[in-house]
This record gives sequence, C-alpha cells and structure tokens, in this order.
Amino acid sequence: MFFRRKTYQISSDQIETFNNFFHHYLLPNQLAHGAKLVGRWVNEEKSEIMAMWEYESKEHYEKIEQKIKQTELHQMAQEKRKGFTYESQEDFMYSTGEYHIAKHIVSVAGYITNDEGEVLLVRNEHRPYTAEIPGGVMEENETLIEAVKREVLEETGANVDITGVVTVNQNLSSGNVSVTFKGKYVSGDLRVAQGETKEVYFKKLDPQKLDELITSEQLRQRTLDAMDDHTVPYQVYQSRPQYQLIDRLEAKGES
Repeated sequence: MFFRRKTYQISSDQIETFNNFFHHYLLPNQLAHGAKLVGRWVNEEKSEIMAMWEYESKEHYEKIEQKIKQTELHQMAQEKRKGFTYESQEDFMYSTGEYHIAKHIVSVAGYITNDEGEVLLVRNEHRPYTAEIPGGVMEENETLIEAVKREVLEETGANVDITGVVTVNQNLSSGNVSVTFKGKYVSGDLRVAQGETKEVYFKKLDPQKLDELITSEQLRQRTLDAMDDHTVPYQVYQSRPQYQLIDRLEAKGES
C-alpha cells in the first residue's frame, strides 16, 4: 500500500473552521474518488493537524489527484480556503507489512435435547424459511459456554446445561466462526422472543425429518453433525497474570 501524510499548520482559533472545511470539501472528494482515510489527528495546542491517506499505489494516488482537480467541489474548496490561512506539507510512505489483528465474528449454537430425546428448534423472524437450533453472536467478555446459554435462554426461555462441543464451522463469506455445543434442557417455559423467534418447540429428529425442517444447507449440516454421539475437549483459561483454568468439558465418544 501507498500512503500520503498531509500536515496542516493552522491558528488554534481556526480549528473548527478548518475541520468544517475538511469534512465538507476535502474528505468527500477524496473518498468519492477512491482514497481511504486511515486517520486524522490534532496536537495538544490545536495548531497542527495530520491526516494519513491510503492508496493502492503511487499511480492510484496520482490518478485520484488528477480527477479531483477537475471537479466542481475542488474549485469550491479553493474559493472557500481564501477565508482563512494555513500552511501544509505532505510526504509519502510505503507500508512495511500488515500488522492489524484480523477481525472475525464468533457465534454459538446449541443442540439441546430434553428427557424424551427431542431437539429444541426455533424459527427466526429474519430467517422464517427454515427451522434451526438456537444460537447467536458471542458478546464481549463472554465465554463460549456463557454465550450459548444466554442465546438459548433469550431465544427460547429455556435454561440449559452444556455438555460438550460437537462442531466448528467457518463462513469465509461473512467472516463468521460458529461453535456448536450439545446440551440438556433443565428448566423454563418455552416462549418466543419478540423480534427474534416466531416459533420455539421440541421435535424428535431423524435425518429425514431434519431435511424437511431445516432447509438451509449450512444450518442442516451442523445439526446433522451434532446428532452423532460424540464431543471434543473444550476449555477456558486465563494466561495472565498466571495460568488459571476457568472451565473444561471432556471429550465423549469418537472424535
């Protein structure tokens, strides 16, 4: 990647005027033509502002600048800046590598059975064409077990005991990593969650019935995997300030 660092020296009493100028004239034109604003910073004295822009290459930057100079917004900006004074300088840099942490969505699902061997199913309002096992996105500072218990309770009204991990699925299109757990129904009256679920019920499942109810292939496969009588080890721990095991589920059956 190719980067442009633009530094502006201004009078501190003009900070708001310059910010308005930047947001109404400079920023929209750059974004409209393909530049990316990495960030923008001001010093403590509010006398210097630095903006860092990202481009695919030096050639990409040069093409964008040529196009911007031909726009009406650029001409308006040149007129507008006559109302105040500032000095600016810029230099150019190349990235030495990728250092950001990849961001993924982590979600959970629960294959929950009752004493009769029936499976807890829901039909979501945003996905009414298929039944599925309950689940959702893990929240910050939750363990996976806490997340699946919360999601099942929120969507169905059921309190559950989690017994193991059965499958992990990764959706490359959405960046979603989903962990499916097995569990047992403990208590609670089943009910729908307004804005989330429109049906909640227990149902005896076999492969044929599963195909009839769960019409989404990705949702069907994780449920089919969970029907096998096995789980894999799962543990939660802290590594700082020293190692501490928080929770662990042992494996069961063939892995």
